[in-house]
Amino acid sequence: MPTEQLTYAQIAERLSVSSEAARAIVKRHRLPRSRSNDGKTLAAIDFEEIRYKPMPARSPRRHQPVTDVVATLKARVAELEAELAQAEEGSRGHRADFERERQRSDRLVTIQDRMVDDLEALRALLEAAQQANQPVTPRTWREMSWPERWRWLRTTR
Repeated sequence: MPTEQLTYAQIAERLSVSSEAARAIVKRHRLPRSRSNDGKTLAAIDFEEIRYKPMPARSPRRHQPVTDVVATLKARVAELEAELAQAEEGSRGHRADFERERQRSDRLVTIQDRMVDDLEALRALLEAAQQANQPVTPRTWREMSWPERWRWLRTTR
């Protein structure tokens, strides 16, 4: 089919689309355009080359109807609330375990502190006992000061 010089309105009528859609088709295919004597734009178009197929009709928003979307969202909110309730229930059990273990560890720390204090006291007693039972040799006697010598003499009698 030969190329025809048509206005946007004529192209729209032939393709069964709006004049704005016809203008967009001419622009998309980069068809040559010119002005007619009456000021209208003419486009050189070959309908065989274009092979225009109108898209199927869609809703204005290209989405589901609003009521369907709201129902879907409400169902999802209900699912999430159920999951949240399950998570909270599980966390309550974990919290009780955590508190029980915390109290247990506090008791163990207290017992350990007491044992460390007892151990330090026993070490001091052991040191004192070892010093008291130390045999005095001439060398150690010379290294002692006079107050230490008097103290040793008092304890050994």
